[in-house]
Amino acid sequence: MLQQAPKSSPQQPISVAIVGTGFGGQSAAIHLLKEGQNNFVMLERRPFMGGTWCQNSYPGAQVDVQSPLYSLASEPQAWSQMFAEQAELEAYTNRVIDKYRLREKTVLNFNVARVTWLNEIQCWRIDAEAGDVVYARYVISAQGPLSNPVIPNFPGRERFQGKSFHTNHWDHSYNYRGKRVAVIGSGASAAQVIPAIADIVAQLHVFQRTPHWVLPRPDRTFSPLVRKLLGNKVIYHALRKTIYWALEWRVFAFKYAHGLMKFFAQRPALKHLRTQVPDEQLRRKLTPDYTIGCKRIIVSNTLYPALSRSNVTLHDKDDGIAEITETGIVTAQGNQVELDLIVYSTGFDATDGAVGYEIIGRDDTTLSEFWHEYPRAYLGTTLPKFPNLFLVTGPNTGIGHTSAIFVIESQMQYIMRALKFADKQGGVIEVSEQAEADYTAMIHREMRKTVWHSGGCNSWYKSKSGHVIAMYPGFSFVYRLMARRFKPQHHWLPPSSMQESS
Repeated sequence: MLQQAPKSSPQQPISVAIVGTGFGGQSAAIHLLKEGQNNFVMLERRPFMGGTWCQNSYPGAQVDVQSPLYSLASEPQAWSQMFAEQAELEAYTNRVIDKYRLREKTVLNFNVARVTWLNEIQCWRIDAEAGDVVYARYVISAQGPLSNPVIPNFPGRERFQGKSFHTNHWDHSYNYRGKRVAVIGSGASAAQVIPAIADIVAQLHVFQRTPHWVLPRPDRTFSPLVRKLLGNKVIYHALRKTIYWALEWRVFAFKYAHGLMKFFAQRPALKHLRTQVPDEQLRRKLTPDYTIGCKRIIVSNTLYPALSRSNVTLHDKDDGIAEITETGIVTAQGNQVELDLIVYSTGFDATDGAVGYEIIGRDDTTLSEFWHEYPRAYLGTTLPKFPNLFLVTGPNTGIGHTSAIFVIESQMQYIMRALKFADKQGGVIEVSEQAEADYTAMIHREMRKTVWHSGGCNSWYKSKSGHVIAMYPGFSFVYRLMARRFKPQHHWLPPSSMQESS
């Protein structure tokens, strides 16, 4: 592990700086190494590497996509079950890091505050909050869209005298056994935390703003024989392809035929709800009023039974949070809920605030200015006026039906081709304004057909503008084809760069 930022200067910049060490950062580093590029550094704001599955260690944390597909294509794993739990994902992450000796390329506790394009010398200056500086020709921003947790400004929140934390920063030193606990939120993280702690705490109060559709989790534990077979690359990749194409058809339902969603997903979800929640009043609170798929679908076999426990109380929007006091929560109906612990399962700023630091591009254009209407990027990756900058899991690269890692690895195909092209043309590359505008117009034209746009809900998929920013509106293999087919005509090369290459 690097103890401090490697030496660099405007005259001798590092070739590539990767911000973030989760799967996006790891994939970028691995691709660079395979291209023979060793002159890069990874910058990690935390005191440890690994991203999401090393940071999110809350009780019950588990992946929602089948593990053989939710993994790097070049790194098979003999998974213990179909949907891996956090500890196994963390172990996998660290195995990949160690295999490629990425710790030797990483600076920890480097919390990026500002990234500035220096046009005269055509490189990026990366400033950390602590004052360290790195200069790099290219920047790959891979901090991830679910890395900046959000806690709403509930009235009186700062007055609470008990324990409180976000699921993203779970305090494992706190013993919640036998305590009075509130979980604020009902999304994917809450759906995993609630069953994990419901039978341990004395009382559990769940504050739900909007119910989610829930489907059974088709999980299974792999036998030793199956795990041995998964260690065979041929079998592993055959299973990956089978899972991939089994999931890919869902795009038809998300986009082209919402009626399919109601038949193949909403009906099973209603049956799952009726089977697991016998209480009619509770069932009514848990029944969404929007088309399934509009918000993230939860897969769980344990959430509904946990919510049905006698020591668990579900507060819906009619009995939401009026204020937080020194001792607990006062609900909208005037009930005082005494608490020892408040767990904020309130999500992340995954759209307008997806990049957690200031970026200043060419002509002093800031990213916040460029995104003043809504976040946008060519292939969700590059932006005009921001040369040599690549966003991993940028705007409209989220995926609701398959593995996010498939999209990340698709982006890498575009990024590596762009880097090669730029190196041949003088070392600077920028997507043209017209290419980005055309791509963005296409994305939001296609988005109007999707359930995320017209399903009757307000989700974190949308930015403040109302545009759906988090999701890609189509087949993931189509995105991969676009990413693979690098188009030089869509990119602008500064005159000085072209002159140098001639």
